[in-house]
Amino acid sequence: MTTEPTPRPVTVIGATGKTGRRVVDRLHARGVPVRAASRTGTTRFDWDDAATWEPALDGAGAVYVAYAPDLAVPGAPETVERLAALAQHLHVHRLVLLSGRGETEAQRAERLVQAAFDGATVVRCAFFAQNFSESFLLDDVRAGRVVLPVGDVREPFVDLEDVADVAVAALTDDAHRGLVHELTGPRAVTFAEAAAVLAHAAGRPVELVPVTLEEFTAGLRAHGVPEDAVALLAYLFTEVLDGRGEAVTDGVRRALGRDATDLAAFARRERDAWRTADLPG
Repeated sequence: MTTEPTPRPVTVIGATGKTGRRVVDRLHARGVPVRAASRTGTTRFDWDDAATWEPALDGAGAVYVAYAPDLAVPGAPETVERLAALAQHLHVHRLVLLSGRGETEAQRAERLVQAAFDGATVVRCAFFAQNFSESFLLDDVRAGRVVLPVGDVREPFVDLEDVADVAVAALTDDAHRGLVHELTGPRAVTFAEAAAVLAHAAGRPVELVPVTLEEFTAGLRAHGVPEDAVALLAYLFTEVLDGRGEAVTDGVRRALGRDATDLAAFARRERDAWRTADLPG
C-alpha cells in the first residue's frame, strides 16, 4: 500500500490583513496546511527583518505575498523581488503576488517577481470594495459623509471575497502558474454612485463630499494619520484614481468560471458594518 505524501504547507504572508485572513480561512476550509505568517503570528514574518523570511518559506509548497503597506512605497519592488528569489531557491512550487491596478511601482514589482520566480502568478486588483466596510472609509460611511479628493472618475470596485477565491485557486492549482489575473467588479461607478449604493443597502443617507487634495490630507493629519500613510493615500487618489482603472475586466470569470460580485451585492452582504447601535436609523 502506497502512502500519499503529506502536502507541503502554504505560507500566507500578511495573514492578518484584509486579503491574507480570507486566504487563510479558505485554505483551512479545504484542509490545506497553512503557515499564517505575520509579525506577531506563530510563523513570524517581518518585511524589515530578513532573518524571518527563510524559516517562513522553508518547506512550503506555495506562498501568498501581500506586501504592507503597499507595493507603491519606495523599495517595495526590490524587497518582494528578494523574497521571490529566496522562494525559488528554497524550491517553493507556487508564488502568488497581490498587486494593485494602475500603480507604476506595483507593475514594476510584478515584473521583478516574475523574473525571480518561475511561474509566479499575479493577482492585480482594482480598488477594494471593503475599503468602505472595514478600512479607512468605514467611519466616513457610518457618518454619512465620504470625504474624498475625487470627481467623476469611475472605478470597478472589486470584492475581496472574489480576490481571495482567485488567490486560493492560484495557490492550489498549477493552471494559474505564470498568469496575471486582473480583477475588477462587473461595472464601473463613480464614488458618488458608490455612496448611493451603500446608502440604499444601509438604509441611511451616505453622500460623497468632494474636497481638494490639500483639504483631504489636512483632514488625515488632523486625525493623527502617520505621514507615510498620508503620502500613500495622496498618491492613490491623485495618481491611481485618475481614470486609468475605469475599464472592467473579466478576470474573475477567467480565473473562477463565474461572474465577479457586483457592488450592490457586496453592500447588501456587508450592510451590518454601517448599522451601528450608536447611530440613528
